[in-house]
Amino acid sequence: MTYWYEGPLAAFDTETTGVDVENDRIVSAALVVQDTAGGRARTVRWLVNPGVPVPPGATEVHGLTDDHLQRNGRWPAPVMEEIARALGEQCAAGRPLVVMNAPFDLTILDRELRRHRASSLARYLEGAPLCVLDPRVLDKHLDRYRKGRRTLTDLCSHYEVVLDGAHDAAADATASLEVVRAVGRKFAGRLDRLSPAELHTLQAVWHAAQARGLQAWFARQGTPEAVDPAWPMRTEARAAAA
Repeated sequence: MTYWYEGPLAAFDTETTGVDVENDRIVSAALVVQDTAGGRARTVRWLVNPGVPVPPGATEVHGLTDDHLQRNGRWPAPVMEEIARALGEQCAAGRPLVVMNAPFDLTILDRELRRHRASSLARYLEGAPLCVLDPRVLDKHLDRYRKGRRTLTDLCSHYEVVLDGAHDAAADATASLEVVRAVGRKFAGRLDRLSPAELHTLQAVWHAAQARGLQAWFARQGTPEAVDPAWPMRTEARAAAA
């Protein structure tokens, strides 16, 4: 019997101008598809000219400069539609979609679709239910008492996954996929009987609980930051900036 974590998976990742899903922009994205653990991965990459300046801090993270994006990036409108269609095709094919910190990447894609296509991610997923595996949510629930941070770099180190070129969308997507497979193998006794669809539903519950715990910690620290419990996509969409 082949368990879900050894079978077909797709992984999606973005690099952006910042961390505000409502107003920042996607500058690169990648979709990685692998039909079996250890098998050859097929990768699609997108490079975007966001039409707005890329802050120096963002460039320091992913290395993409204004000049490079203006010379080599494509206009956002057709790219966002291509990405959304590609994700919809994976969902229609029944492949679980691995997205590290899904509420960020899926939400910013949705907002870009609203901004440039007057559409939404949900429109491209009609008839194909979204089934997301978020390594951050899975790890935090299954190994909740482990100390330390849970960034992708940290998870790769913990699960002995090679991350070749952090903050490159394709490299991050590939690493996220391998982390999910490693989580599945490590916690097989707790995950074997669950389907990816069941895990999708459970992760929404787990993430909400994790968000409440983080919100309570912020309150104890006197930090006003709000934590959105929605998963795999934030639901309160303000009008995307033109």
